[in-house]
Amino acid sequence: MRVRRPFVPRPGCAGRRAHTLSGVSAARTRSWTAPASYDLRRNLRVLRRGPYDPCFRTEGGAVWRATRTPAGPATLRITADAPAAAVHAEAWGAGGEWCLERLPSLLGADDDPSAFVPHHPLTREAHRRHPGLRLPRTGLVMEALIPSVLEQKVTTHEAYRAWRLLVRRYGERAPGPHENLYVMPEPRAWCRIPSWEWHRAGVDSKRSAAVIRAAQRAPRLEEARSMELAAAMRRLQLIPGIGPWTAAETLQRSNGDPDALTVGDLHLPRIVGYSLTGARDTDDAGMLELLAPYEGQRHRAARLILLAGRAPARRAPRFPIGDIARL
Repeated sequence: MRVRRPFVPRPGCAGRRAHTLSGVSAARTRSWTAPASYDLRRNLRVLRRGPYDPCFRTEGGAVWRATRTPAGPATLRITADAPAAAVHAEAWGAGGEWCLERLPSLLGADDDPSAFVPHHPLTREAHRRHPGLRLPRTGLVMEALIPSVLEQKVTTHEAYRAWRLLVRRYGERAPGPHENLYVMPEPRAWCRIPSWEWHRAGVDSKRSAAVIRAAQRAPRLEEARSMELAAAMRRLQLIPGIGPWTAAETLQRSNGDPDALTVGDLHLPRIVGYSLTGARDTDDAGMLELLAPYEGQRHRAARLILLAGRAPARRAPRFPIGDIARL
């Protein structure tokens, strides 16, 4: 005789069903006057975690973004006039008003590119060619921190896959009309993910433990959004498993900090060194020395160097893609 097991909904299931039954509520709207040459897609692209990010979509001329705010889940649809004289946003969900209030910050209104002073021909030319570059500020630390932890010491392919699987399974359908957009899990849901599900997503125990520790202290970590860079870096690194690389990658997005330079990256020092001097084996110390004249704007300098598109030829095999789910 076959015994049917009782149905136990996954985290986020109730939210998805409620979304389907209740339909789509009316969107709130807001517009923002953009500076000259503003580049909406390039500026917000740093918030996307891979081409199949369940929280971020670019479709036609619109950027769709699903997020979990202090007021609740929200979806933003952002478009820009061509040429970008104005940016228009529609928002759905309990956190929609929170998102619209902070829309200018998200789009880079708090950023001041005029503070950047080029010290190399390459950065001068990149700064001239990309006048619309603005650093976004989400004001959401955990949203930037968790995927950054997942990206530690693995290929981007592995990290993006883990983010996609975990968000789709333990998050919830985003409010609004988009049918394939998800909001990341709330902190308690991250803590409840079973060890085998982390393993199935290809996340080792060190990274999963760091995510859980961060989720357990989410309110304290969220306070970093209003701190100066040094204090915010210290706050995030109090969590075991979060080092300078992860903290900088987080604060670049949550705080839009122009000086949050990524240290400990496999590729960035070599690209910076090669772009500015032609040297192929620059390390972190060499990168910090080269970017010392840009103190206060080192992250922006690195962004401009990357946009210049110069990189040393690859002389070693690509980092192998692992699959711990098969172990």
